[in-house]
Amino acid sequence: RGYRHSFDMLGEAALTTVDAEHYCRSYETAIHAIGAAAAGRGVLDGPGISIKLSALHPRYVRSQRGRVLAELGPRLMALMQLAKAYDIGVNIDAEEADRLDLSLDVFERLAGAPELAGWDGLGFVVQAYQKRSPAVIDWLVELARQNRRRIMVRLVKGAYWDSEIKRAQVDGLADYPVFTCKAHTDLAYLVCASRLLAAPDAVYPQFATHNAQTLASVIHLAAAQGVAGYEFQCLHGMGEPLYAQVVGAEHLDKPCRIYAPVGSHRTLLPYLVRRLLENGANSSFVNRIVDTGVAVESLVEDPAASVRRDGAARHPMIPLPPELFGPQRRNSAGTDLADEATLAALGEQLLGLAGPLLAGPAMAAPAGAEARAIFNPANGADKVGSVIAADSGQVEAALAAAAACALPWFRTPPAERAALLQRAADLLQEHRAELVSLLIREAGKTWPTALAEVREAVDFCRYYGQPEILAKIEMGDEAPGPVACISPWNFPLAIFIGQISAALAVGSPVLAKPARQTPLIAALAVDLLHRAGVPRAALQLLPGSGDTVGTALSRDARVRGVLFTGSAEVAGQINRNIAGREAVRLIAETGGQNAMIVDSSALPEQVVQDVLVSGFDSAGQRCSALRVLCLQSEIADAVLDLLKGAMRELRIGDPAELATDLGPVIDGAAQAGLLAHIAGMAAGGRPVFQAPLPEDGAAGSYVAPTLIEIEALADLPGEVFGPVVHVLRYAAGQLDALVDAINATGYGLTLGVHSRIDATIARIVQRARVGNIYVNRNMVGAVVGVQPFGGEGL
Repeated sequence: RGYRHSFDMLGEAALTTVDAEHYCRSYETAIHAIGAAAAGRGVLDGPGISIKLSALHPRYVRSQRGRVLAELGPRLMALMQLAKAYDIGVNIDAEEADRLDLSLDVFERLAGAPELAGWDGLGFVVQAYQKRSPAVIDWLVELARQNRRRIMVRLVKGAYWDSEIKRAQVDGLADYPVFTCKAHTDLAYLVCASRLLAAPDAVYPQFATHNAQTLASVIHLAAAQGVAGYEFQCLHGMGEPLYAQVVGAEHLDKPCRIYAPVGSHRTLLPYLVRRLLENGANSSFVNRIVDTGVAVESLVEDPAASVRRDGAARHPMIPLPPELFGPQRRNSAGTDLADEATLAALGEQLLGLAGPLLAGPAMAAPAGAEARAIFNPANGADKVGSVIAADSGQVEAALAAAAACALPWFRTPPAERAALLQRAADLLQEHRAELVSLLIREAGKTWPTALAEVREAVDFCRYYGQPEILAKIEMGDEAPGPVACISPWNFPLAIFIGQISAALAVGSPVLAKPARQTPLIAALAVDLLHRAGVPRAALQLLPGSGDTVGTALSRDARVRGVLFTGSAEVAGQINRNIAGREAVRLIAETGGQNAMIVDSSALPEQVVQDVLVSGFDSAGQRCSALRVLCLQSEIADAVLDLLKGAMRELRIGDPAELATDLGPVIDGAAQAGLLAHIAGMAAGGRPVFQAPLPEDGAAGSYVAPTLIEIEALADLPGEVFGPVVHVLRYAAGQLDALVDAINATGYGLTLGVHSRIDATIARIVQRARVGNIYVNRNMVGAVVGVQPFGGEGL
């Protein structure tokens, strides 16, 4: 009937090098087949192909830019040269907004390659819903002219809108990368179309739309500019009633290329669901045209007229990410680690000194006492700073000051206490670079985890600093008294600030004991709270050992509460220390034997992505980290093969480098304990797989990401706090027994579930006794639900 075609090889982004090589061979085979069928008709009249760059490299993200350009470039160039030999068109498909700059980098190299000179089949896809789309069009036009070539540009509305909105909210970005109103996207599309049509020497426009108003507008724009060299595009199986009026000499005689998916049933299903979501949206033209309640005049309204009438403001029901929680609490500001300007501004270094911060001037260290050096766990030669431990005299002075301050601080109006916490949040945000630097160098955090931790600390202050929150707390006439806050090294800022801000908010003076490994972060945080106006007597810092400081605080009768995060053993000791003292509060959070249950209906790709994050992010040093991966036997081998391949792609090394995925564990003692566990399991005949460590790994306390197969949960002596995931296979009929075994470990913070069977999910949720259950139903977009259980297992 006169249609052209562009074939889309279906499949998700590659997770492993094997995946990428498989997709590359598929593209190569497809180009041979399409090229043979094209029979020399050329890039316009013949069929073409669309290529997804994330399918050709397992780490197609900005943080891996150097590796991507080095490894993807030759692979992609070979495909392009093959397409050039057949003289067929190749479009580089559009992906998420945080990959745009990387895709432009790759495309720029292709456009300038002498090997591809004289071939007009090189193409790029632009999404009009991205606010950068007009600038991208201008850049492509300039690129084409600089390289004396003509580029094919497919203009689409965009297919990842929901995930772009949610990602910006979760990441705390200043604004959305996409328009929030449909009319604004439609208008941006026409702006981009006009720019494409104004550069016929540089681009061959391909307008992908199912919107009749958009199509008609493009035809009129092209006629006004005297341009005939362009085409339309539609999805296979969609838009046929519209384009039946467009193609052919008896109609408008405009060419249309069908974007046709090619793949197995397994790869087709996610694609179809995405398209249904995209075109099933209330604002979609495809949806509205079949709605008899929508007037024709509304369907064909010029988007420019719609914007003039309704205004250019964002959608009223979609607040900006900073305003996500409403006027009462501002969301913490995130950092876009895919933005080049942002990346250029990061990277400060800091050398710190920590010591007791008391109500009065810090006492002199005892005679002969020396400051203890703090070294970077990624590099034992890098001295980050020094700490002077509090002695028994300083602990006593701090306790006396806190007791004296208890009533005055409690009588400080709640609104005033809340205002101090709000100012503290602003100062934490203002000093983000210093805090991130310390988190990286003192705690071994990677850039994303360090930035996220600062945000969490800011969020704690803003949450507890809401007068509305304090108003809901029933206060008696008696002051609650001093509180000891004993925080861990794995979240040395977020948990530290979370404990402190909660206690300060309700009127308790705080005696803060940071972890031995991370006192510098704590010292800077306390200093910022003091600068915010928190009285020194209401917040005192006591660095030192648990035996000296922690024990003294928990045993002292003046301390009316202990907030603790750490091991179950230490929590038990604190509980014994406060035994017999009436109305002393202990709020403790310990870890647990966190498991993930994966049944045979789960999608292996999504399982693997979740395991990588839960098991190995932060080098596995999270209370909620995955410790036991429970795989139904029928899919265990396939999941493990994919997981091992993905683990090989992880970048392990200095967390100061943006490309690093896994940094070191906290210190040599933690490293030695983990290595001993792994060696013991291997000696006992347990299958062990480890991703390779870098050659320079000996400089720090690194532990390779590790998988260990076990036969029963009883094989584990306790929680293994590091990048070690134990794998337990189970048969379909053993699900109840498996959940009972998880419950029998005695404590559990989290449980993950991967299943597409609602009955299985409900069965696990009802039977499991853990703090939180995270359910991934393995639908497109990896929708995650959270089922809180009130922490019965804690």
